[in-house]
Amino acid sequence: MSLRTITATRYVTPLREGGSLPAIVEADDDGMYVLKFRGAGQGAKALIAELVAGEIARTLGLLVPEIVLVNLDSELARTEPDPEIQDLIRASVGLNLALDYLPGSITFDPIAAKPDPALASLIVWFDAYVTNIDRTARNTNMLMWHRRLWLIDHGAALYFHHTWSNYLERSRSPFPAIKDHVLLHGASVLQEVDAKITERLTSSTIEQIVQLIPEAWLERDALFVDSDQYREAYIEYLMKRLEAPRVFLEEAVRAQALNV
Repeated sequence: MSLRTITATRYVTPLREGGSLPAIVEADDDGMYVLKFRGAGQGAKALIAELVAGEIARTLGLLVPEIVLVNLDSELARTEPDPEIQDLIRASVGLNLALDYLPGSITFDPIAAKPDPALASLIVWFDAYVTNIDRTARNTNMLMWHRRLWLIDHGAALYFHHTWSNYLERSRSPFPAIKDHVLLHGASVLQEVDAKITERLTSSTIEQIVQLIPEAWLERDALFVDSDQYREAYIEYLMKRLEAPRVFLEEAVRAQALNV
């Protein structure tokens, strides 16, 4: 398992609907990408959440645009008239993250389109597992592209890593925010989905995903002596969260029953 590394060559336009001011950029492979800046918002931890959650979703069979690592040079700021964008680029020099830009995609409308119960349940299960608070009716973070549903924007997931104390104990916590999930109403086969997909998330798979995290994004923390220990903490949390009984699943099933 690996990620491609590209270099941003042109800043095209900001996406101001995102709180961290992501942008569409062109890269040295002539592709267009939605760039997430390391110097924005929650910094490197948002990029780690984007990477780890996104690749877990892909492992589960969900559609996620290709995730790439992006080298960003300060020279890109010279042609930008907006001082805020200039500062953001300069604060993000080095390795960042981007998702493949899906031209012509439209924001998922939960009224106009309703995924089948299996897909809705899989997405709800996934978001409960990675504690993604950002898939509500107000902000679905899903796109329709070529008549298929794509997941984007997982930077708010895995919020446990913003405070590492007692992280293993917190891995066994439910996820009450699942009650606000945009697809919860249609997620009527959560337990059936759970029985089919948990075998995909083996310790080996989780380890391969976590190993994709660049060294530069693993900020110093008093709990960890080195990056290996830092990565091991992510693996431990994610594996512990899968242990039966899965409290996040039980919470989602309860919330779904009340939502019907």
